[in-house]
Amino acid sequence: MKKGLLLLAAVSGFLAVALGAFGSHGLKAVAPPHLIEVFSLGVQYQFYHTFAIIAVAFTGHWIRSRLLDWAAYLFIAGIVLFSGSLYGLALMGSKWLGPITPLGGTCFLLGWLLLAVAVWRHRVVDGN
Repeated sequence: MKKGLLLLAAVSGFLAVALGAFGSHGLKAVAPPHLIEVFSLGVQYQFYHTFAIIAVAFTGHWIRSRLLDWAAYLFIAGIVLFSGSLYGLALMGSKWLGPITPLGGTCFLLGWLLLAVAVWRHRVVDGN
């Protein structure tokens, strides 16, 4: 288990709840419905990948692999790039952030792939 990853996931989870509450309450007064949906999508993906970071941190208890570290780094980068660009688009209308969103999505995909490879390569010893 990696304490730093769990701490980061806890902070990310806190921020996702706070941003979700802001999106549900504060954003309604200043943004059109389609931008609120964009913001909400960012919150959803931040939550999904916060849980993925927690899973990676606990998986490290059973599997020793640098691939797990890289999966976590990619999930973090994905949150910043994907969710962050959606937050920026919804809050500031910054359309130049649009091309950044797919880079975040790619980080998410690669993170899941590396997690799968780390699990696949793990040798089962004594039922672990």
